[in-house]
Amino acid sequence: MLAQIDRVAFDLLGFPIYWYALLIVSGIAIAMWLSSREAVRVGLKKDDVTDFMLWGLPIAIIGARLYFVLFDLQPYLEDPIQIFNIRSGGLAIYGGLIAGGLTLYFFTKYHFISLWTFLDIAAPSVILAQAIGRWGNFMNHEAFGGKTTEAFLNSLHLPQFIIENMYIDGAFRQPTFLYESTWNILGFILLILLRKKSHLLKQGEVFLGYIIWYSFGRFFIEGMRTDSLYLFANIRVSQALSAVLFIGALLLVVWRRKKDTQLKDYDRTLGDNQYVL
Repeated sequence: MLAQIDRVAFDLLGFPIYWYALLIVSGIAIAMWLSSREAVRVGLKKDDVTDFMLWGLPIAIIGARLYFVLFDLQPYLEDPIQIFNIRSGGLAIYGGLIAGGLTLYFFTKYHFISLWTFLDIAAPSVILAQAIGRWGNFMNHEAFGGKTTEAFLNSLHLPQFIIENMYIDGAFRQPTFLYESTWNILGFILLILLRKKSHLLKQGEVFLGYIIWYSFGRFFIEGMRTDSLYLFANIRVSQALSAVLFIGALLLVVWRRKKDTQLKDYDRTLGDNQYVL
């Protein structure tokens, strides 16, 4: 008999605490810690990250939920109260990134902080948090791919607990959560390594590198999933957005370098010069 993981980690005063929530919160906490350390290295204040998260996090969660609901509207029209039920999933990362990005724009303007610097600080931490968050999907038995065989999963040399929990709705499934989590971890390592190379990346290119890496992988992994949100016909929302972001970020890298030959390097030793626009 297959050992299926319970979505509930434990009960607290009779209230179920889900693995999904614990992993999302853990990812966010690690991202804040890493971003705060990098903020100090580039001359920002450690509290700048915390101050932003006080606004950015709740708005990003709202954005992630609204994005999910808007592209799968019919069930929520029939039962509107379910819009507020996020304990079992239903958060779209792209919606959170869009809402959080808009919040960051106004936050940096208000505090006279370089938007590109802040984005560069946050990008590696965000993709690592996404990698951790995908395991929340695993615990929820969601974000999986099409049918496959147990033999195929064994050929990937996966731990038995993953294989057993990929048996969903009467069939073994592609572990797309794992593909994306692995892709994101590789992206985190790559961004950290590139960020340490002096005079390699220009200001803003750590963030743009994140967009390029994440959107490229998400485009192909999304095509394997069975729970995608659709624009129309067979056009998946996340694939369309991934393609736009990938092309847009590449063009922006080229355009910025051609437009401004004196574009600043990503500098981890700005000292007290924190208010550079």
